[in-house]
Amino acid sequence: MLNFDQAPKRATNLSLNSAILDLAKEMGLNVSQTVDRLLAEEVRRRYKAHWEQRNRAAIEAYNERIEREGTLGEQVQRWLSDPSG
Repeated sequence: MLNFDQAPKRATNLSLNSAILDLAKEMGLNVSQTVDRLLAEEVRRRYKAHWEQRNRAAIEAYNERIEREGTLGEQVQRWLSDPSG
């Protein structure tokens, strides 16, 4: 899936709620690291949702075929247990 571990850092400007930012700093939070982690989680979540939406028809067709024909393992098992085969 998405891997951001090796990407270089880039400076950016953010506008954050000042009260939250002050409290986060008082708590010793690394704001850049926290925002980076949370943003990566949200990007992954949205990427997954978009991928699932784009591939919904194929996933449904695959699931219908498996329901109708069974998995490859089930098909082989039926073939091996067929006395006429």
